[in-house]
Amino acid sequence: MESILIHPESSEQLKTVKAVLKALKVPFEPQTVTLPEHVLNSIDKSIAQYENGQTISLKEFKEKHFLKK
Repeated sequence: MESILIHPESSEQLKTVKAVLKALKVPFEPQTVTLPEHVLNSIDKSIAQYENGQTISLKEFKEKHFLKK
């Protein structure tokens, strides 16, 4: 049998999906997704860099990292 992964966008959607699954007697396993601490730190660092104007365009990024000669 096939499994599906559902990504509700609100608590109301999650509640509704769970209710439907229960009504249909479809077994499910709730799981929370948490990111590792180093990933969360990297995200915070990136947001701070963006807010401080430390950005480059995609073209500049390509030239710097992929088009080296």
